[in-house]
Amino acid sequence: MESLATPRVLFGGEAPAEIGALLERAMQSYADAPQAEALLWQAHRQAPDALPVYFSLYKFYFYKGDLEQAELAARMALAAAAMQGGFNADWRSLQADSADWTDYAAAAHFYLFSLKALAFIRLRRGDAAESSAILARLAELDPGDSVGASVIRSIATGAN
Repeated sequence: MESLATPRVLFGGEAPAEIGALLERAMQSYADAPQAEALLWQAHRQAPDALPVYFSLYKFYFYKGDLEQAELAARMALAAAAMQGGFNADWRSLQADSADWTDYAAAAHFYLFSLKALAFIRLRRGDAAESSAILARLAELDPGDSVGASVIRSIATGAN
């Protein structure tokens, strides 16, 4: 069994052991939505810069069907990743040279993954136009499709 005294590697990078433990407890409490949600926000309060917390938040809300909160968490993830990566948080202003999008361990790559999540959330909320615009920007920033935006693009194409 892995020791909680060591940092855990989670999606979005490393998180301090206590944050990893909170996220683990939230996952184990998934059926008890209020408990899981409280644990996720506790993790956020304790480590507002930990990108795995944002990933956990938007995934939690998405799977619970609360697309409004999922979108809010995804937009928070984008802002946090952009701040850590030193680039503009507004996806509309980003270019291929705005960051090193290919470094999988960097905040920029987490930004791309969260942008893909936002495209899917916008699609599910009925905003195909914004979803399509986000997906077009993702194709420019991530031409190798390392975050799998083509999957969302296929879903969007099938939805029209």
